Amino acid sequence: MNSSCCARRTATSTLWLLLCGAAVAAGPAPAAVLPPSTPAAAGLSAERLARLDHYIDAEIAARRKAGAVVLIARHGKLAYLKAYGEADTASHRPMPTDALFRIHSMTKPITSVALLTLYEQGRFQLSDPLEKYLPAFKGVKVYKGPAPNGEMELEDAQRLITVEDVFRHTAGFTYGYFGSTPVDRAYRAAGVGYGEVHSVGELTDKLATMPLLFQPGARWNYGFAHDVQARLVEVLSGMPFDAYCRKVIFGPLGMKDTVFGVPPALKSRFASIYHPDAEGHLLPGDGMAGDGDSYARGTASPFGGTSVATTAGDYLRFAQMLLNGGRLGSVRVLSRKSVELMTQDHLGAAIAPVSPGQGYGLGVGVITSPAQYGQLSSVGEFRWSGYATTGMLIDPREQMVAIVMAQYLPEDFPFIDQWTTLVYQSIVD
Repeated sequence: MNSSCCARRTATSTLWLLLCGAAVAAGPAPAAVLPPSTPAAAGLSAERLARLDHYIDAEIAARRKAGAVVLIARHGKLAYLKAYGEADTASHRPMPTDALFRIHSMTKPITSVALLTLYEQGRFQLSDPLEKYLPAFKGVKVYKGPAPNGEMELEDAQRLITVEDVFRHTAGFTYGYFGSTPVDRAYRAAGVGYGEVHSVGELTDKLATMPLLFQPGARWNYGFAHDVQARLVEVLSGMPFDAYCRKVIFGPLGMKDTVFGVPPALKSRFASIYHPDAEGHLLPGDGMAGDGDSYARGTASPFGGTSVATTAGDYLRFAQMLLNGGRLGSVRVLSRKSVELMTQDHLGAAIAPVSPGQGYGLGVGVITSPAQYGQLSSVGEFRWSGYATTGMLIDPREQMVAIVMAQYLPEDFPFIDQWTTLVYQSIVD
């Protein structure tokens, strides 16, 4: 393999320039940057961070990854930023620290923040029924079980879907892509999916014709809930979802490199996407679209559960805002109390956790017990990751934000777990 594939470089100065960029919309001045720091000054061990370098270098050398970017900020300072390997293996283009990445489900916390800004304006309450704002969900039925004729037996909902259910994935929606239940199959047959519709309005209208997988509030299940959130943003604000995000989040926070989909003018800045062949080696493209990049349609058809693309530096702005209690520099996106509400576990004892030791808040996974979760973390740390092996964690106790972007799908969960361990083990002060 070309030796540049394993090259990595520290580029704190690059991010410094990136974070100083002007906002993309009129309004308050861009938030203050995070001053660059050394790992030691931020309480991190450079020797221990070398373990992280060695791990990612080994992944690239084994052709399990093409490249990656890792960023760690702690105590309000940028402590660690490295690019590894290549952004494109065919051209041997080195990975830059400001590469654009398809972040898939890391879009979801952004969508939740957008909706929470409308909550703060008094546009709704979490206990409000969803059908109050999206009437198509009135009278939605619930899957009860298989009927004798092989069809689905349906029943009435025992209670209405609430806006909180939509935030915390307890509404009864599913995704249709991954499951084998009759409801998942019905989604696929009806074309309820990102590739079959062209807007969050069309998606939610189709979703409202489908039975719920379970009674509202009965359990947690990953699905199209954040796309319903995006539609609520449109209905409550009177603006397209992507325009609202630019106005209230991207512009004020100075996220000048954050876009939807893959705009043609920016395509050269994107890290290429890869998926594995039968032996686990890299193949270009996502394996899902004829052009090798199904994400590109998010430019014209933005969704709430996926479709944002960004840099590690831009996502740091968003994540640091949450860590700071809704504020970055002079810009306030949410109140401190709203961030506290967002990042608490909303499943409680009555609903099974996402996984042992991990609950779910209003758009983010929340660590409730590191011992039960079985991974280095902190109580109250919140996180989420994306289908193309991107991840972020925000730890209020450690005053830390960590981000990784690897652009490999399907999501490599062991890679994300190992990255998380290697980030946390580097903390020494």
